[in-house]
Amino acid sequence: MPRTDVLLRDPRLSAAVDRLGPALVKAAVRQAQERARAGGIPPDQVPRTALALLPGTASGLHPVINATGVLLHTNLGRAPLSTAARQAVQEAAGPTDVELDLTTGVRARRGRSALAALHERVPAAGAAHVVNNGAAALVLAATALAAGKEIVVSRGEMVEIGDGFRLPDLLVSTGARLREVGTTNRTAPDDYADAIGPDTGFVLKVHPSNFRITGFTRSVEVADLAGLGVPVVVDIGSGLLAPHPDLPDEPDAQTSLRAGAALVTASGDKLLGGPQCGLLLGREDLVRALARHPLARALRVDKLTLAALEATLTGPPTPTQLALTADPARLGARADRLAAQLAADGIDVRAVESTATVGGGGAPGVTLPSAALSLPEPYAAALRTGRVPVVGRLEAGRCLLDLRSVPEIDDDRLAEAVRSAARTTAARPVNTARPAPEALPAMEAGPATEAPPTTQARPATAARPTTERGRAPRAPVERRL
Repeated sequence: MPRTDVLLRDPRLSAAVDRLGPALVKAAVRQAQERARAGGIPPDQVPRTALALLPGTASGLHPVINATGVLLHTNLGRAPLSTAARQAVQEAAGPTDVELDLTTGVRARRGRSALAALHERVPAAGAAHVVNNGAAALVLAATALAAGKEIVVSRGEMVEIGDGFRLPDLLVSTGARLREVGTTNRTAPDDYADAIGPDTGFVLKVHPSNFRITGFTRSVEVADLAGLGVPVVVDIGSGLLAPHPDLPDEPDAQTSLRAGAALVTASGDKLLGGPQCGLLLGREDLVRALARHPLARALRVDKLTLAALEATLTGPPTPTQLALTADPARLGARADRLAAQLAADGIDVRAVESTATVGGGGAPGVTLPSAALSLPEPYAAALRTGRVPVVGRLEAGRCLLDLRSVPEIDDDRLAEAVRSAARTTAARPVNTARPAPEALPAMEAGPATEAPPTTQARPATAARPTTERGRAPRAPVERRL
């Protein structure tokens, strides 16, 4: 058995040490040696096996293909960055002029170009500030404007933002007191007016971005709240900067500010399609006060986030924007083409119609027509654990790969991942026992009022023999991956 020190002198493994560090390379070498000791490989194959076991990067995060049909999947990091944003991050990773004016040689405002780009996208904002996430934006606003005072908010907007974090707990932690008005389903202008007094810091309006209340409801528009004589802070959540034709019910920063909001908070890694960050847009005096508050330093974003944000704001359409507006016919053609290629390799695959969702706490109830590849259920685990991990969803006993959340540039990688999964599943012994649902990793759940993504057979044509034919649409049944 080759000794570890001898193996590490192998030029290929030595280069891997330079790229990944000694710890990861030694771990791969030890795994390869154990395989050789167990008789799985001959000793002379240890270096080659160790190289094959090495991760692509020194990070424990694995790039995946999101084929869930959830465009902004929280468990998969929400918005994928555009090529322009990724390049900007790489350039900013070294020394940069993040707080230096190269012309004068003196200190300059941090993130000035990103803030200028943000202001250009939202002209109604007098000023802008960026913190490290959406919740932090709301915390900074509450701390700076309402510590020791009251925040007036509707009971129907006291949301839980995910992972057990509840808006009331978040706001109370800042030293503010909550003054709840109205009821769960109905709040009127007088409810707000009656609650406002000398101790009011601001009125808060929160967009319920991860659920919907329907039926006997009433809420108060921003324009009506703006006339109450106190600042109105609007948490739009999902980061839409201007109205979007496909999301008419989703609030946006520009409209809220023009309606009279003093301050708007939002996330950068949702519908905007940028990095994780929190955006604060609004009256210049308020934004300047927030930026100078001591807490702002603790919530400051790094240069990589600023670079990615600016490139997102000034660059081409983001992957999220492209996925949101993708042509269903184009998605169907992609599914048919991929299904035909894979079926020619003997894989049990069908092209089916599907329904995608926005996800990420945005546009609850909005569904998007899509197309998917339908594979046998055992493919789900094989795809997740492949060299190029692919995350789909389980529905009605099939593994679905929804193409609306997969950039077209990744079609070849997706097809190769399916072929690899086919080889893996073919090599496994048959197991007729179905796994218990709780044994499956949880996929991001949609809003309780939102039907799960569904599929049905794509219409059969003579030119598309791989398309599933003649099946009646199934009732929506979803199992979470």
